Amino acid sequence: MSAELLLEETLIKRSQQKKKTSPLNYKERLFVLTKSRLTYYDGRAEKKFRRGSIELSHIRCVEIVKNGGGIIPCQNKYPFQVVYNTSTLYIFAPSHDSRSLWVQSLKEEIKDNPVVLAKFHPQFWLEGAWLCCRQAEKQAPGCEEYNLFGDISRKPLPPIPGEERKNERRRPPPPLPPTPDDDDLDEDDEDEDEEDEVVVVVVVALYDFPGTEPHDLSLVKGGEYVILEKCDLHWYKARNKYGEEGYIPSNYVTEKKSGNLEQFVWYSKQVNRNKAEELLRKEDKEGAFIVRDSSTPGTYTVSLYAKSAAGEAGAVIKHYHIKETQGSPQQFYLAEKHLFSSIPDLIEYHKHNAAGLVARLRYPVGKQEKSAPSTAGFSYEKWEINPSELTFMKELGSGQFGLVRLGKWRAQHKVAIKAIREGAMYEEDFIEEAKVMMKLSHPKLVQLYGVCSQQKPIYIVTEFMEHGCLLNFLRQRRGSFSLGSLLSICLDVGEGMEHLEANGFIHRDLVTVTLMNDFLVVKVSDFGMARYVLDDQYTSSSGAKFPVKWSPPEVFNFCKYSSKSDVWSYGVLMWEVFTEGRMPFEQNQNHEVVTLSLDIMCQIPIFCWISAILFQEVFGGDEKAEVPQTLTEMMAHFLSVQTKRGNRKYEKKTEKSKEKLLANTEISF
Repeated sequence: MSAELLLEETLIKRSQQKKKTSPLNYKERLFVLTKSRLTYYDGRAEKKFRRGSIELSHIRCVEIVKNGGGIIPCQNKYPFQVVYNTSTLYIFAPSHDSRSLWVQSLKEEIKDNPVVLAKFHPQFWLEGAWLCCRQAEKQAPGCEEYNLFGDISRKPLPPIPGEERKNERRRPPPPLPPTPDDDDLDEDDEDEDEEDEVVVVVVVALYDFPGTEPHDLSLVKGGEYVILEKCDLHWYKARNKYGEEGYIPSNYVTEKKSGNLEQFVWYSKQVNRNKAEELLRKEDKEGAFIVRDSSTPGTYTVSLYAKSAAGEAGAVIKHYHIKETQGSPQQFYLAEKHLFSSIPDLIEYHKHNAAGLVARLRYPVGKQEKSAPSTAGFSYEKWEINPSELTFMKELGSGQFGLVRLGKWRAQHKVAIKAIREGAMYEEDFIEEAKVMMKLSHPKLVQLYGVCSQQKPIYIVTEFMEHGCLLNFLRQRRGSFSLGSLLSICLDVGEGMEHLEANGFIHRDLVTVTLMNDFLVVKVSDFGMARYVLDDQYTSSSGAKFPVKWSPPEVFNFCKYSSKSDVWSYGVLMWEVFTEGRMPFEQNQNHEVVTLSLDIMCQIPIFCWISAILFQEVFGGDEKAEVPQTLTEMMAHFLSVQTKRGNRKYEKKTEKSKEKLLANTEISF
C-alpha cells in the first residue's frame, strides 16, 4: 500500500537554490516517508501545507553528508542528502540516531531503483563548488564510490515502547490522500516561497577577539560564525558552532563566500606596487610574496621576491598578474598550463611548484597592520567607562583642552586618556566632540573607546598612538625618509580625511596627526574643533581659535569652514611632510601670513589651475585627464624648489634620480 506511513519527524531542510538568484536558507519542515514518497509540510499554521514531494522511484542516492568541520548554521547538526533526478535535497536531523533511522529507511526503499548512482559527492555543494572535490559544475559526476547496500543489513532497532522520539508527531493514516496534482509536486517547489526568508550569512574571523562584556561573543581567528543581526555599522550579533551568541566587531570578520580573499594571510587589499616592494624587501626572504589588488579593478597581482634568480645582483621582485580564462567555468592561472577553479587553489599549488615563476610562493607577507584593528568602543553600546577601570601612567603631553596621559583599561588595553581641564570647554562642547568621534571608525582615524562623563574632570579614552606627534617623528629622523615613505604618510592622512568628508564632517584643525607603528601608519586625530554640518559649511563664532598658517583665505575673511578648507589645510600638511617637519611660513608671524601674496617660487599656471579646481563644483571631462600630468609637473617643481632653497636632503639628488622617482610614483584616477 503506497500510502503506508513509515516515518514522520520534524527536520530542517536547506533550500535547493534551483535558480541562481535563490537565497540560501534553512527551514523547519514536517517530513513524512511512505512506501512511495518523501513529502514535507509547512507547519507554521495549524493547517499543514505540503511544500514538496519526491517519488522514491526517482531517488538516486541517500547518504550522510561529511561536514569536514565546517559550521552548520542551524540547530540540527546531523546532515544527510537525498539525490533525485538532477537535484540534491539536504536534510538536517536533530541527532545521530535520527539521521541513521532516516538514511537506512530510505535506502531500504530505493534498493531496487534502476537509477542508483555509482559515485556521489560526500560533502556539500556550497558557493558554486563541491567542497569534496572543488568541481565547479553542479551536475559534475561524483568523486566517491557509492555503496547503497553496505549498511542495509544493520537496520536500527524499532523505538522502545513509550519512548517515542522528541519531535515525532503521528497523524492518522493515510497521511497523503491521493490527489490528481501529485505529479506537480514531484520536484521540490519550495523555492517559490523563499523570498521572504532571511539569508544566512556566514563570516570568518580575521583576528582573535576576547569578549570583554557578558553579552560579547569571543572570536577565534579562522573560525566561522553565523550573523544573526547587523546591529549597526560596527557591531554584529553572531552565533558560533557551539550555539553561543553575542556581539562581535564587524571589522574583525569577513563574509565567507567565493572570491573573498580577505580571510587569507597572503592577501593585502590596499597595498600598491611600491608598498608591496617595500614590504618584501624588508622581509628579505626567498619566495616571500603578497597577493594584492591590481590597478585594474577586480583583478589581482602576485608580487614575488627571489634571490636565486638575481644571481650576484642581490634580489629581484616580479609582479605576476592573475589571469582568467574566457570560457565557462571561469578558471585562474599564472602559467597557462596550470589552471585552477579559484585563486586560493592557484596559490596553494604554487606554494609547492614554481611552474614558470622565479621561485615558489614560500612565505606570505601580511599587510602592514598585522595587529588587530581598533574597535568602535570596547563593546556594543558601551561608551560610558567606569573610571575605576582605568590605570593612569606617564604623561604624554597637553593640548588645548587638557592633559593627556598613557593608561590601561582593565589592566589590559593601552589607551590614551585626555583629562578635560575645568573651564577649558563647555560641557556641551565636550559631549559634541564625543558624539563626533563615536560616529567615526576608520583604520586611518584615531579611535574613541569611550568617555567618563559622570565626574570631574571628564575623561576621553582613545586609542594609544605609541609614536606620538607626526611632525616630531619627521624632525627626529630628518634625512632618513624615502619619497615613497613620505608619499605613504600623505596617503594615510588623505584616507582618513576622505572618510570624514564622506560622512559630512569638517575637521577644521588638521595640524595634529599621530603615528601608530614602525610602518609609518598615520591616523588623523584631535577632533576638538570638528563640527558635524549638513550643508558642508560651518561658520565659527567671532574670535574662535583657528590654526592661521593652515587656513585658507575664506577662514581669515569670513570664518567659514568647509571640506574645501580642509583640502587647503591638507595641502599645507603635505608641504610639512615633504620638508620633513619644517614649519610653514616659518619666517612670518600669524598676522603677517594673512597678508602674504603669491610665492615668487610658485609657478603661476599651476597656482591658477589649483584654484580653479578647488572652487568649482563639478570636476571631470578633459580637465580630469590633465590631473596626472599636472601633479607630475608639480612634484618636479617641488623637487627643484627644494634644491634651489638648499634643503640638504634634496640637493643631493641628481636630475636622473628625480626622473626615476617620478616614474615610480603611481598617480591613478
